[in-house]
This record gives sequence, structure tokens and C-alpha cells, in this order.
Amino acid sequence: MADITKPNAVGAQFESLKVAIVGGTGGIGRSLSRLFASGGADVIEVGQTFRDADQKGIEFIKADLSSMSEAKRVADDLPAENLDIVIFTVGIFASYHKEETSEGLEKDMAASYLNRLVMIRRMAPRLGKERRKSSLKPRVFIYGYPGTNKLGNLDDLNSEKSYKVMTAHMNTVAGNEALVLDSASKYPNADFFGMNPGLIKTNIRSNLMGAGTLQFRLTEWIIGFFCQSVDDYAKKIVPIMSSSDLKASSGTMFNNYGKEIPSSPGLTQEYVSKFITQSEQLVEKWLQR
Repeated sequence: MADITKPNAVGAQFESLKVAIVGGTGGIGRSLSRLFASGGADVIEVGQTFRDADQKGIEFIKADLSSMSEAKRVADDLPAENLDIVIFTVGIFASYHKEETSEGLEKDMAASYLNRLVMIRRMAPRLGKERRKSSLKPRVFIYGYPGTNKLGNLDDLNSEKSYKVMTAHMNTVAGNEALVLDSASKYPNADFFGMNPGLIKTNIRSNLMGAGTLQFRLTEWIIGFFCQSVDDYAKKIVPIMSSSDLKASSGTMFNNYGKEIPSSPGLTQEYVSKFITQSEQLVEKWLQR
């Protein structure tokens, strides 16, 4: 796979960019947010706890994105018409025991995938219509673990028949890759990309292991020792996200070093269509409630 042409990370400037990061208050999202803002971009962080009031150029929208009603509200509140880049990093890891949201959705499925589907459906037709930098299409980056050929369980996306932690989480992995491929074909006014950051030390596994537990702290220490940090990752990826030389076609997947990777072979056009339809029906069940 060919590398993507990108500018040097050091000294990269983003003054003309308007960026929204859904999940921008922690982990990968926060590092991306701060780096964009430090280069002059106008950034909107969406999340539960704002930690960057000291950083110039960052606005905040508070939201619990395990809620589909909150996802709808945020999508309608975001100035999609003026956005150059939208990044979805929000997510958790399924717990050992099934958790449901107040809307009756399996929590990992809701927080890590379905909110993105809801938001993209409401935002995509408006993306970039009135933005300042019109020479490039608006770009949407969807985080997950694409390219791993995880296909999910179409017969039980909401884990209603049975529940296993990895099966539930793989439903979200498949969903996010399917969402990239589906959106790339549905919305020609924007470019959609799937991002696989690999293992990085964050709090995403705290819902699985328990924040502050010995298992959690030891796991994150090992990951932090052997893998790149969120800040190192951001320095590699932010210049790629903003590069005018990014020639990859909509629907492309990237690894943790910004190299193009093949999408999962099992996610055929027919399978993606079925997965998205099932997901929309799951959300529709919530709407009917």
C-alpha cells in the first residue's frame, strides 16, 4: 500500500479549518482536538467533561452520546454547513455483563456506533455547504478497527438473544466500517474515511475492566510502554487529515501510521447494505418508543 502524501507535522498550520470532534474530550479525540487548535483551527469538542477551557480555539458541546436523542440534538446543533472536518472517536468497550441505555439499546452499540449513524444521517447532506475553504470536499473520519474482517452478528445486533462481551463489541467494529463504506456511496458531497488507531493507551477499556482497578492499570501500562502515545499518534494523523495532497478515495481505511489498508473482504456491498438496514431498524425501534 502506498503512503499518503502529507506535510510535515512540525509547524503545520490549520488556521482556515473548522473541525468538529465527537468524542473530543478524552483519549485520541482530545489529542487531535488540541493539536488542531494549537495550529489555529476552530474546534468544536463534543463530550461529557470539558477539560480544555485553557486552550484557545476550542468550543464545547456537552452530550451523553449513548443517547440517540442526544445524538440527534448535537447533529442539529453542529454547524455542519461550515465544517471542513468531522471526526468520530466517541466510544466505549462493552462490559462483561450486558448494559442497556435508558432507550433500550446495548450500551456499547449505542455509544460506539449507533450515535454516529444517527448523526451522519442528519448532518451529511448539509456538510460543507457554506464553508470558507471550498477547494476540497469536507472530510469525515470514523474511528474503529476497520480492515480486521469483523462482520458482527446480523441476527442479534442489540444482543437481545444472547450476550458475550467480544461479540457485542465486534458488532460496533463491523458497524463503523460498514458506515464508512455506506456513507462513501450515499454522500458524494463529502469524503468518508475509516481510521484504525491500533492499540493506544486511553480510558476506552475502563468500562470493561473497571477504572482504577489493578487489571486496568496494568493493561494500560503495558500498552503505553509498547505502543505509541495518543499525542504521538495525533502528530502523525492530523497533518494527513488536513492535507490538500490526500488523494485517497472516499471509503478508504487507514492504519495507525496513516497508511492505506484494505477494507474487510467480508464487508461486501450486499452485506454492508444489510448491516446498515438492520442498524436503522434498531434505531427506528427506539424512535417508536
